[in-house]
Amino acid sequence: MPQRPIRLPSLDALLAFDAVARCGSFEAAAAKLALSASAVAKRVAGLEERLDQPLFVRQPPRGLALTPAGHEYLPQVRQALALLQAMPLHQRAGPRRERLRVSSTPTFARQLIVPALPGFTAAQPDVEVELTLSVPLLAEGDAGADVEIRHGAVPGDITAAQVLLHDRLTPLASPALLAGHAPLQTPADLLALPLLRTPLQPWAPWLRAAGLADAAEPDDGPRLVDLGLVLAAALAGQGVALARLSLARHELAEGRLVQPFALTVPAERHYGLLIHRPSPAAEAFAAWLQQHCRALDAENSSAGA
Repeated sequence: MPQRPIRLPSLDALLAFDAVARCGSFEAAAAKLALSASAVAKRVAGLEERLDQPLFVRQPPRGLALTPAGHEYLPQVRQALALLQAMPLHQRAGPRRERLRVSSTPTFARQLIVPALPGFTAAQPDVEVELTLSVPLLAEGDAGADVEIRHGAVPGDITAAQVLLHDRLTPLASPALLAGHAPLQTPADLLALPLLRTPLQPWAPWLRAAGLADAAEPDDGPRLVDLGLVLAAALAGQGVALARLSLARHELAEGRLVQPFALTVPAERHYGLLIHRPSPAAEAFAAWLQQHCRALDAENSSAGA
């Protein structure tokens, strides 16, 4: 059996039909729709022609009344209109928000930007931040980003003026890991524990400052190519992380990681902010993030400079 052709009416015709059914006359519906009465009547007539069904009958002096077909059709139309009106793209909002695309290294985004982001949203409600992640070791960023948070050497990857944080590094471990080993009395005792390794942060700077310049870089265990993965491994008790205080401050405050020694050393690579597409939104985000990072720098300084 051949399929019957679908007779879809226009949206304007359905809106006119609904308005007339609500208002009871073409004139009242016309006022509601900001149209002429004749225009509304033509739309309803076209709908009736397409459906091959009368939807209204005139009942002087009360105006228009629904036919049986109209009574059956009206709730179906209203259900369809309600579905269309519920779609977010169909809802008329206030002033259009400006979208700001921010590309960041994964751990910086998760540990520093996301927890503080409600503060920026509250201060800049007309800016919609779209946060994407880059791959630092492969130097793969987001080509479409307006603002980029980059991790690298100074100078080279970033300039001194672009530096967001002057991070300090220190060993961190989970209480469970430390409980399973002899108490750490001196930095040399740390060498008896598994040291987590990442190409993004060698242990050499801290080992030199601790008087252990002859100690070799760890070469056992997985090679974790992300600072967040190093923190995750430390939290899981898999080893000791040489971590940035700024990235681990929540875990330290909650006691999920502990700092065995007060010794910290300055990081040799830094996070920097680059604005690729200047705009008021980009400038506002940069100012907010710089202020946030200055507060974190102050925390780092008091924690063990």
